[in-house]
This record gives sequence, C-alpha cells and structure tokens, in this order.
Amino acid sequence: MTDTGIASRLHQVMARIRAAAERAGRPPAQVALIAVSKKQPAEAIRAAYAAGQRAFGESYLREALDKIEQLRDLDIEWHFIGRVQSNKTRQIAANFAWVHGVSDPAHAHRLSEQRPAGAPPLNVCLQINLSGEDSKGGVEPSAASELLRTCNALPGLRVRGFMTLPAPADDEAAQRAPFAALRHLRDRLATPGHPLPCLSMGMSDDLEAAILEGATHVRIGTAVFGPRPYN
Repeated sequence: MTDTGIASRLHQVMARIRAAAERAGRPPAQVALIAVSKKQPAEAIRAAYAAGQRAFGESYLREALDKIEQLRDLDIEWHFIGRVQSNKTRQIAANFAWVHGVSDPAHAHRLSEQRPAGAPPLNVCLQINLSGEDSKGGVEPSAASELLRTCNALPGLRVRGFMTLPAPADDEAAQRAPFAALRHLRDRLATPGHPLPCLSMGMSDDLEAAILEGATHVRIGTAVFGPRPYN
C-alpha cells in the first residue's frame, strides 16, 4: 500500500461526503470523517494524516495503544469504536477522546470514574441496536432513554449523541431506513440542555444514505485504507 494510494482514496471519500451533503442540502463541514484504522499499520495512519486526516477510529485496545504510542508526535483525535469491556475501560478512558458504542451503564460509570483528572469529559455516543441482531452491540430503542439519563448524570462523560451499526442493505431506501430511525429517536430524546447533536452512522458502503439522514460522523475504513493488510 502506498502513501499516494491512501491520499487518493481519502480525497475520493471526502468528495463522496461533499456530494452527499450537498444532495442533502447540508454544509459538508457538518459531516466529520473518522478513518477507521483498525488492523492498519501506523505507517498507513501517518500517510492519511499527511493527507489531512485527523480523526482515527480503533476497535482493538492493545493494537490501538501500540499505535497511539508510535504516533504521539501527531495531534490525532482517537476514537474507540465498538464493544467496551470492563477490564479495558481504564485505558480507554485515559487514551481516547471519543467512544462510539457505550451501551452498558456499568461501563459508563467506569469510564466516567476512570477519566484522568484534568482531562475534559470523554465524548460518548450511545449505541442503539436498531436491527435486533444479537451479534450487534447496543441497547434497544426502548432502553435508550434510561441509558441516556444515566450517562448524562456522569461528570466524566459528555453524551454527544447516538451511534448505530445496521444490517447491510443493497438499495439506498433500505439503507436509509435505520438511519432515519436513529435520527427520529435522537430528535425525540434531545432536550435544550442535552441537544445530542451527533449521529455516528454510515460506513464505506452506505455513507451517502447516512448523510442524507443526518449523519454527523461517518466511520470509513476500507474506502480510505484499502483492504486490511492483516486480520
């Protein structure tokens, strides 16, 4: 994988984001790209950083910590994406700016308590399971209000909004349906004191549908980095 290849793919993804935002009548600046760099080497992250990318998403803590250490000279915004485990909350709270995927009140309490003193609150998006698939994390929509209430009361967390990982779909209408459902849920639960501005949804194959339904963060891996060099 060459640096030029990563830069070119990154620019192509940014062009897709701009086109989708314009189609939705939204400013492209409202949509942040998280380059999902799990299973990618630190050199690939450096290449994307050199091309202008600043936010990177990791899902495997040990691998992420190694890369965070290798890349400390860069002002990267690190996002933890995926399932949170109790024995990993301390290191997640200490090393990441965002967590996409909080769904357990116990994990939320640990992340808040273990956020280092002097650090800003940890930005979190609560994960909502809209498909009902057991393999997907997240709470059911009916449980979102209670989880939100719990997390809003924790001083070490700042709930920014919701995230989801829907089942794959082939056509745009089917792709848009769960993203619209997440937006409607957010609109119903947002308050002036907690506006929940963020919707973390959309990946390489469905980012356009997500942006059309209000995504503020799209999580893109393959379309930026190409195939993973290792599993």
